[in-house]
Amino acid sequence: MEPLRRETAGQAYGVVLEVGAGTGLNFSFYNPEKVERLEAIEPDTAMLRYARQRLATAGIPITLTQAAVEDLPFDDSTFDCVVATLVFCSVTDPERGLREIMRVLKPGGTFSMVEHVRSQGSIASRVQDMITPITRLVSGNCHWNRDTARKVAAVGFQIKQKRDLSGILLPQIVLKATR
Repeated sequence: MEPLRRETAGQAYGVVLEVGAGTGLNFSFYNPEKVERLEAIEPDTAMLRYARQRLATAGIPITLTQAAVEDLPFDDSTFDCVVATLVFCSVTDPERGLREIMRVLKPGGTFSMVEHVRSQGSIASRVQDMITPITRLVSGNCHWNRDTARKVAAVGFQIKQKRDLSGILLPQIVLKATR
């Protein structure tokens, strides 16, 4: 995941929102020459404790806030860039979360994500459907079978780049979209 984190967080610019900061693994990849400041949200209290410990690894100002992506505590058109890595598999209401990102992103702003997604193969996608009730219980509401790129486009983002990474049961996408 490190090269993918470096790719998404490393290309962020301006005032940035990181959705689902988790333990703060992306913090060290933000480029201080391009990023003015980072607002990082995470709904889980335990993850926020770990993220606070990683604040020192970043060369940029970071504010951590406990919040869910479905209800962002920011004004409309606040951010130049939004970053999410392995987040939308576990979001309770992905469409609502994506609409919130659209709301807080400036016109022309960039949304970059890395996500594991629904398999394109019919057998593998059926296996994902069977496994998902278990992964939801043991992996923090993780849905292995979501077609996240389709949802990104459905809420109105313009997908500029999408790269599919191999994986039979756990394929990933790297996606860049604009508002």
